[in-house]
Formats: sequence, structure tokens, C-alpha cells
Amino acid sequence: MEYTVQKLGLLAGVSTRTLRYYDEIGLLKPARINSSGYRIYGRQEVDRLQQILFYRELGVGLEEIKELVAASTFDADRALKEHHVKLLEKREQLDALIATVELTLAHRKGIKTMSDKQKFEGFKQKLIDDNEKQYGEEIRAKYGEEQVERSNRKVKNMTEQEHAELEQLAADIHTMLAAAFAAGDPAGELAQKAADMHRRWLTFYWDSYSPEAHAGVAQMYVDDPRFTAYYDKDQSGTAAFLRDAVNVYTQQSK
Repeated sequence: MEYTVQKLGLLAGVSTRTLRYYDEIGLLKPARINSSGYRIYGRQEVDRLQQILFYRELGVGLEEIKELVAASTFDADRALKEHHVKLLEKREQLDALIATVELTLAHRKGIKTMSDKQKFEGFKQKLIDDNEKQYGEEIRAKYGEEQVERSNRKVKNMTEQEHAELEQLAADIHTMLAAAFAAGDPAGELAQKAADMHRRWLTFYWDSYSPEAHAGVAQMYVDDPRFTAYYDKDQSGTAAFLRDAVNVYTQQSK
């Protein structure tokens, strides 16, 4: 069956403007343009749009989706299996948050009791699941299953105050790191404050600290493009700057 841009938009629940934009950037081209100048989409384009929407639901950017679906090695069946696994993981995260909301409502009505710890279990589980999804394979290969599981248990056992401190510290690190980067000296006072804050941030996850492991994590921020993108999102070179600052910090700690 073939579809015009309007009919495909209605079928998929996306706007015609979105479909036209996908055409403009080469993400989803129509099968042909008919004699009246209308975009016409066929079965292949319908299947590709489904893949695109799966990736979008999982938070993948358009440029990355374009590279994935256009690659000669792209396997639609394998991609669908990966979507299935990731969507199940996402459902587990949502189920944990839904359970927290339901228990909170029951607690407020006096039907059930709820500890302060339980109020944040869904959020902490989401934090663990997000880290596992993004970096689990690399972290487990680098530090081992036992270390990762100990870290996850520590996160689960965080108090409300500890969780709030962790969130605030993460934001403070980025602020301090931006100021240090502008100053331009990895060994300078601001950069060393950022490195020390980063050490404190790590101790929320680690049951013990070592300068060698700290330096190894900072190096991973440079070696792994996902970490690099996270730290370089505001200023290119920030990940490498943090690595250099941590190297100075850990040498002084030995």
C-alpha cells in the first residue's frame, strides 16, 4: 500500500511537517514523487519510519538514527530485538516509579505506611538502570561484576539527604569545571577544586577510593566518546581538561 505524506502522518501519529523535515535531512525519503508533486511512501518507507520512531522513543538523536539506518550493516530484525530489550528496561524503570507514586498516594491516605527510604527507591533504581544501560558493559569489563554490584547496592541504600547531596554535587562539579576550564590551568586552584569535588562524587558510588581508579575513570572520559560528549556538550575539550586536572590531583594524593 502507498501513502501520501498526509496519510502516512495520520497512520504513524506524526506531523506532515516532521515527515517533510525527515525528507529534507535525508532520514526518510519518499519512494517517489507523483505527477502532482506529492510525496509517495511505500512499504519500505513505512518500515523505516517505524524504526525511526522506535529510536526516537529511546532518546536517540536524528543524526545518529540516520547513520544507523543508512549503514550497510543495518539489520532490521536485530534492531527490533534491541528495541525490545531496551523498551523492557524502560518499562521496568517506569514500573518502579509508578510503584513509588502508588505507595506514596496510599501512604498519604493512611492506607499504607511508607518509609523515607521507600520514597526515593524508584528514583535510585532509575539511576542504576540508566547507568547500566549506558555504561554497564564497559564498567563491568573494567572493574568487574563484584565492584559494580557493590556500587549498585550503595546507591540503593542512599538516604534522602545523601541522594540530594549527590544531585547537588553533580551540578556543582559542572559549574566549577566550567570556571576552571575558562581559567585554563589543570593544576590551578579551580581545577583542583573540581577534581576534589569529582572525587567526592565518586565516593557516593564507590565503597573505597584509590587515586589510580580515579585517574582511570578520568581517562575513560576521554577514551569513550559517550563520556566525552557528556562533558564536552558546553565546551569542547572539557573532558580532557578534567582528565588532566584529575591526573594532577591524584599524583598529589599518592
